[in-house]
Amino acid sequence: PTVRIILEPIKRGASGRTIVRVKTPDHEPFIGIHWNEEREDNSQFIPVANFLKQARLRVPKIIYDRARYRVALVEDLGDVDLLSLKDKPFEERLPLYRSAFEQVDKMFYAKPAKDFHLMPPFDAALYRWEQEYFFEYLVEESLDLYGVAAALRKNQDFIDLAERLGTVARHLVHRDFQSQNLMIKDDKVWLIDFQGLRRGRQEYDLASLIFDPYMDHSEEEREQLLTLWEDVADERPLETLFHECAAQRLMQALGAFGNIVKNRGDEWYRPHIATAGRLLGVVTAGTALEAPLAPVLAAIRKSQ
Repeated sequence: PTVRIILEPIKRGASGRTIVRVKTPDHEPFIGIHWNEEREDNSQFIPVANFLKQARLRVPKIIYDRARYRVALVEDLGDVDLLSLKDKPFEERLPLYRSAFEQVDKMFYAKPAKDFHLMPPFDAALYRWEQEYFFEYLVEESLDLYGVAAALRKNQDFIDLAERLGTVARHLVHRDFQSQNLMIKDDKVWLIDFQGLRRGRQEYDLASLIFDPYMDHSEEEREQLLTLWEDVADERPLETLFHECAAQRLMQALGAFGNIVKNRGDEWYRPHIATAGRLLGVVTAGTALEAPLAPVLAAIRKSQ
């Protein structure tokens, strides 16, 4: 009570958390986080942060926590994320993408203890949940295509996609690896919002960044990013699998955008629906998903 404290709200995402920057006369700024029980993964933030720090990934340090009260004080990484650099020339941003890919590659080899609690892995059921999120919040509630959504739910090709992607879940994935969650400090990428860490396909994280609707990379830029990843990891994802992971991720993102715009009234996400819809068309062109998704993508274009 004897120290002047300034709290600056930080609006980031929609994860049921309150985030503020705390400023005092005698200390460097730090971040205060309070979370509710809206999402199961919120309680994972502290243990996952400590694990990733021990694995030598670049994540903010936990300064102090009271998990029973759902609060933590965290290192302040600043305000510059990858999204804020969108208008910079792509060539200037490439070193930051290399930095991000290096973090994903390091995460690939991180080995948590056998008793370390992770969120449930990406299996067929989770992929189907993501698809249902898309059917409900984007196709039905946002576009009013109830008949189309009913047909998509029964479509065997979507069921088969979930089954194929869910057969392998051995390696750690961030689960929300996109430009808003990649902070820039000391010309390096630092990870945030990693509480959804789980086992799954590494291609899902790669697709999340390369087909990030917020950044809307061109075809040429996506190719450069894949080449960069190949240089970092000595391998290139199989195109079919990579595009299937991208389609899955974009459906999840579209469901989230639809939910946030319609039910939370946050219009910032609305323009990204058109971008994500166009990218979904790119990754499903010539596949079994192209025809059933056609009325959805057409409705997205018409609504913008």
